[in-house]
Amino acid sequence: MTIAKSAIYPGTFDPVTLGHLDIIQRASDLLDELIIAVPDIQSAKQPFFPLDLRLAWLKASTRDYSNVRIESFDGLLVDYARAKNIRHFIRGLRSVQDFEYEKQLAGVNEALFPECETFFLMTNARHAHISSSLIREVGRLGGDISSFVPKVVHESLPWH
Repeated sequence: MTIAKSAIYPGTFDPVTLGHLDIIQRASDLLDELIIAVPDIQSAKQPFFPLDLRLAWLKASTRDYSNVRIESFDGLLVDYARAKNIRHFIRGLRSVQDFEYEKQLAGVNEALFPECETFFLMTNARHAHISSSLIREVGRLGGDISSFVPKVVHESLPWH
């Protein structure tokens, strides 16, 4: 079943987690093409890991998906989507709190780009507790994060 020809799954992926990969795998099954778009942002949400490393992790983690492309972009997501002629976004949800925030983002995107549509996918329950910020914290404090991130991420983390 295809829900759209192409869609964008945006995020900082700081770092990419098994929860992210769950959404990527399931979204790629529904689409002809999935673009994972990582913003090269200079805003309040400053990533911990550099953009080139996050892109490399994503490329390595998704190399088996022929319909997934990894890209970075500057500026607003809606401007990037317009330039790509794509009007569908994929967003992952872990909780009700995620839904409230994501609903706000979808509303702003729709106000800026009325033709856009956001599709929400619930993360598999076994990954619902995983967030990039928690992984960074647990890892920096010496905890074992190997069951939360792809092997390529775990092996290249500075505290590994």
